[in-house]
Amino acid sequence: MRLLVVEDHGELADSVTRVLRREGMAVDVAYDGEAALAYADEVDYDVIVLDRDLPKVHGDEVCGELTAKSVRARVLMLTASGTIADRVEGLGLGADDYLSKPFAYAELVARIRALARRSQPKHEPALVHGDLRLDPARRIATHAGTQLPLTAKEFAVLEHLLAARGRVVPADELLKKVWDEAADPFTTTVKATINRLRSKLVDPSVLQTVPRSGYRI
Repeated sequence: MRLLVVEDHGELADSVTRVLRREGMAVDVAYDGEAALAYADEVDYDVIVLDRDLPKVHGDEVCGELTAKSVRARVLMLTASGTIADRVEGLGLGADDYLSKPFAYAELVARIRALARRSQPKHEPALVHGDLRLDPARRIATHAGTQLPLTAKEFAVLEHLLAARGRVVPADELLKKVWDEAADPFTTTVKATINRLRSKLVDPSVLQTVPRSGYRI
């Protein structure tokens, strides 16, 4: 899941980012509306967490532009005001959900996951390839009946590869979808994660490396 957090309060933005990354999400951060629109033009996000009161370009205008461009990302609008009128106005601008400050991080995570499910193409309840099975909702992966002890990144890589249904997935695509701007594109992060994931599979040959192209299952 690739997210954009747009919040001008630096301490809150950094705190939210840490929480979401611990949940296995890839998170980019923008501190004003102008930067948010620039990010959205470059990256295909699943969810954008958008503060309403932003400098340079107001959150309402950002939301309106995202709606006008028909971006795939779902928008979760944040605001210090929790009145019904404000919620109605925010949703009327094109936001998909609305959360008042202060909020519980557990609720924020739950709302983001719900929005992400709506932004992604429909898959079967479980992604299956032979005796390799991944249940996105329950966050469980099994191979030949054995549950795999995967980290959040390993799970996300496996989910993306299974969803590709045999298509070769380039390393830069995995880096873009599973990691975020904090990842160095010149490191061996993807290769190292693939190797760890392969070592945990009952049959490692299921995960193939296609020379100079990428990976596939």
